[in-house]
Amino acid sequence: MEHKQLRIGGACGFWGDSARATSQLLETENLDVIVYDYLAEITMSIMARARAKNQQAGYATDFLTSAMKPNLEEISRQGIKIISNAGGVNPKTCAAELRNIISEMGLDLSVACVRGDDLFDKADQFVDSNISEMFSGEPFPPMGDVASINAYLGAFPIAKALDTGADIVVTGRCVDSAVTLAACLHAFKWRREDLNQLAMASLAGHILECGPQATGGNFTDWDQVHDLTQIGYPIVEIFDHGGFLCTKPEGSGGIVTVGTIAEQIVYEIGDPQAYILPDVICDFSNVMLEQVSDNKVLVSGALGRPAPSQYKVCATYADGFRGGTIMTFYGIDAAKKAQKLADAVFTGARKSCERLGLSDYSEISTEIIGAESQYGSHAAIVRPREVAIKIAAKHPAAAGIEVLIREIVGLGLATPPGLSGFQGGRPKPSPIIRLYSFLIPKKLLNIWIENDDRVFEYLEIIEETCSAEPILRPAPPLQPIDQKTVNLPLVKLAFARSGDKGNKANVGVIARRPEYLPYIYAGLTEKIVADRLAHFLPDQENREKVAYVERFLMPGSNAINFLIHDVLGGGGVASIRNDPQGKGFSQLLLDIDIPVSKSIFDLVG
Repeated sequence: MEHKQLRIGGACGFWGDSARATSQLLETENLDVIVYDYLAEITMSIMARARAKNQQAGYATDFLTSAMKPNLEEISRQGIKIISNAGGVNPKTCAAELRNIISEMGLDLSVACVRGDDLFDKADQFVDSNISEMFSGEPFPPMGDVASINAYLGAFPIAKALDTGADIVVTGRCVDSAVTLAACLHAFKWRREDLNQLAMASLAGHILECGPQATGGNFTDWDQVHDLTQIGYPIVEIFDHGGFLCTKPEGSGGIVTVGTIAEQIVYEIGDPQAYILPDVICDFSNVMLEQVSDNKVLVSGALGRPAPSQYKVCATYADGFRGGTIMTFYGIDAAKKAQKLADAVFTGARKSCERLGLSDYSEISTEIIGAESQYGSHAAIVRPREVAIKIAAKHPAAAGIEVLIREIVGLGLATPPGLSGFQGGRPKPSPIIRLYSFLIPKKLLNIWIENDDRVFEYLEIIEETCSAEPILRPAPPLQPIDQKTVNLPLVKLAFARSGDKGNKANVGVIARRPEYLPYIYAGLTEKIVADRLAHFLPDQENREKVAYVERFLMPGSNAINFLIHDVLGGGGVASIRNDPQGKGFSQLLLDIDIPVSKSIFDLVG
């Protein structure tokens, strides 16, 4: 039986992604839908501040100027549907501006808007309702500090907007994968009980949502990826039974392999058997990947469970200020010179704060890049001759950061020799924006769909909610019993990708061959991962480092996902780390030695 098929291209992975993605995908001439993901928690706070200054702002303007306007005629000619969360905190204005552009071009395209995710006007209710942060248990932040409050909507309202005849749908905050799932709901008429299909389409959306990260970007085997300047944006060919193929435009750069797709699957997930979305709870543990031809990978095996009865809501709020700078040293003992300067800067800044009646810094950070500061106790370079020094701090008041910056500048002529750096303007204090996550019942939200001058209320249907039964975990691989073993670095045995969720990071590790997985599982324990990342973890006191690390097995793709808690110094712009999103954590694991059999060593080494 021939299955109905939908071809979806992913043209955007963040606000600021390449403007050429839309035109590249349009050149394939056989797409049905193009989806765009612009939003992250920090993006929402930036857009909220823009709207506070101008009520007509607060959306991704480059969606209109770079993605839509130059390409609308071709989009119209090919009859391609467009779905985007570019609306940010102002989807209504974004849709209205797009309609104006379409009208000026004389095109016949209908634009719908989905709204209802923005809960900022309910902030006072949340303050008074004893809401607790879902991870830390903290109370809701003070009303005056809150920048944005948005629920993560699902795909069904977007699908309903398509059902009203819309050619283009603009949304505010929704889960990243919802734009892809919505296209499938509209095309295949899936129902809420089609849980495995919902999970598969959500997985397809998860692969598309980061653009060329699925086609060779951020890939472990980066040296195999050619022509980055013309890297292809991802395409999924999804069937009405839920299975799909991953590919890219013919002739474009990059690659699509089991490795690139597996890395994107594990990217920024926690428990792979409980990937919770508004429309379905996904189990990715038995997802299987098959390379069917060059740049074409078949994906199958995601399972779904009934959706939760609550929406996740994320607020962003201001919590003091941060600031700092990066300078360079070169010459003999460059790292020691850099550390001496950093110590002097913080000693002087603290004395100045005390004289001015300012409190001490709530957090300080010195990282010496080039001396392997990211490796902690596992650093191998002893006396680098050139380094970059990053000095940063947090303070409750902007004045405290200004003191720090003056101290850095003031010591410019008093440093050890070899100080250098690219000159620019003096850095300024910037607000620390923190993330606050909580849950609310779906029935409390009012969701609206606007298609030109028609307005529809979308009523959420909650038929069955997720089960409280414990998750059945897969059995661990059989322990290797080799009498003699030889060490190999993990990179010889596996791919790896890391990412962030708030103040948590994850590292997904995928065995290059199934027979490598038992050795990786035995050699890469929670304790070993915690030890490698120990210098990023909070003060341990009497707690074991391993308490911060969870390990999840994904036997379908021969993978392991590690979830590391409280490891990013607050994450995003709440952090003063050099890598506040843990994007390089996978690189810190890939040179860990894994004991393997002599036969595997001979094969790989």
